[in-house]
Amino acid sequence: MAKDENENKNAAAAGDAEAAPKAGKVDEKKAKAEAARAKAKKAKEEAAASAVKIAAPGETKVSPSKETRMAALYKSKAVPALMKEFQFKNPMEVPRLLKVTVNCAVKEAVANPKVLDNTYEEIMTITGQKPVMTRARKAIAAFKVREGNAVGVMVTLRRARMYEFLDRLMNVALPRVRDFKGVSTKSFDGRGNYSLGIREQIIFPEINYDKVDKIRGMTITIETTAKKNEHARALLTELGMPFRK
Repeated sequence: MAKDENENKNAAAAGDAEAAPKAGKVDEKKAKAEAARAKAKKAKEEAAASAVKIAAPGETKVSPSKETRMAALYKSKAVPALMKEFQFKNPMEVPRLLKVTVNCAVKEAVANPKVLDNTYEEIMTITGQKPVMTRARKAIAAFKVREGNAVGVMVTLRRARMYEFLDRLMNVALPRVRDFKGVSTKSFDGRGNYSLGIREQIIFPEINYDKVDKIRGMTITIETTAKKNEHARALLTELGMPFRK
């Protein structure tokens, strides 16, 4: 009888000894899981706190979660005015901005691709977003252009950056043009899009004139959801585009 009791005690002790490592492993797994959850929570909080992106030198900081002045102007002024003018029954019928494309072609880049470096930095400074290189789609022997050669830079702006750029363009940059009398009203394409050319990048206050190696122009295309030139022009007018009278 005593022998049986001793055997039971030994078995219980052995069982406890085996259970101890298992319990330790379970606790270790729980600790790792909790650490992973804490790390994920911290990363999420840091991402939310960094809503305002760190900008490059001269780049404008724009928070994607914060409504810009022009976006607020569109909702408070442009939408009611266009609904009244064109008898729209639903606010969703009102034309809105889709994107803005800034394109700068550099013909000197065919002979010297390094020329694009300054243009790249200037367009990034003006728009607050990194541009992409535009390349020749086909070879043109007369201009010594080979297929795939970098010939310029381009950037596409949407949402907050688009509104912020147009605000500076309409209210700061264009009025700085010498003898400015307004932009042309004949540059619509019939499908709600408007394009204008800028002859000098120095009209933007972000550009340091002392660091400019050469005066360059650019083409700015504003794409909207309007189906008629009349609607697109009314939209841009309400947003502050200084059209020539």
